[in-house]
Amino acid sequence: MLIAANHPNSFLDAIIISTLFRNPVYSLARGDAFAGKFFTKILKSFNMLPVYRVSEGVENLGHNYTTFDACKKLFEENKTVLIFSEGSCTNEWKLRPLKKGTARLALSAWQNNIELKVLPLGINYSSFRFYGKNLFLNFGNIIAKKEAFTKGTDGKIINQFNEELNSQLQQLVFEIDKDDYQKLESHFYIKQPLLKKIFLFIPAIIGFTINAPFYFIIHLIIKDRAIDHYDSIMTGLLFLFYPLYVLAITLIVLFATGSSYSLLLLILIPFTAWSYLQLKRQIRK
Repeated sequence: MLIAANHPNSFLDAIIISTLFRNPVYSLARGDAFAGKFFTKILKSFNMLPVYRVSEGVENLGHNYTTFDACKKLFEENKTVLIFSEGSCTNEWKLRPLKKGTARLALSAWQNNIELKVLPLGINYSSFRFYGKNLFLNFGNIIAKKEAFTKGTDGKIINQFNEELNSQLQQLVFEIDKDDYQKLESHFYIKQPLLKKIFLFIPAIIGFTINAPFYFIIHLIIKDRAIDHYDSIMTGLLFLFYPLYVLAITLIVLFATGSSYSLLLLILIPFTAWSYLQLKRQIRK
């Protein structure tokens, strides 16, 4: 299967999609990230394959054939590949024009008698700059090999494929102006039960107090360095360093009090952070 998705939020898109499937999802990523043998080996260990654009050097475009061959081998083994059909990442609520890579890969697989299925996917985030967000993943209808995709020139078939994929993605990707607060709220707000709000109110206050310093330090470090990649970098850094933050607080309290009950903080601190995320404002202007 080939998952054909929009690309609003950098590598966070691929990470989230990978969590939905029992088996590994191989994703196509921008080729300039594969700089040197060391980084190439690391990225490939995460099931990532390089795709080069003209902006990354015309001399590298030939490497895409190698990647397409690797994808077709994965398809023959009944594995799943993720491709971002817009070709680049931009933090916005709309579908951008589709590139031809998805169509070319699907056509190449069908021409090699591979029974590939293409699954359209619309990825929608309630925000790109605020931690704790609502996410809607809208799956479309399978696009399979059919007679229309076997007759005519490759160029004509690619255009027909892109028209069908674009038609589906238009229905799956929310189109919202960044200043239209009401529309953002109508699409993304999720009502919380009153009992949940009451139960989590005090843990949420504690969670904000304990975790805010760590979050805002990382925010200050990266806020002006990565526009469309801010959210992914923030999530990645929190994923890596938040456990160390929790461990540090727990050890400080343990040595200060000498009580083994301090070890409960390893569970309680993340719980208070989760509590705050349940009650925080969901949509921001």
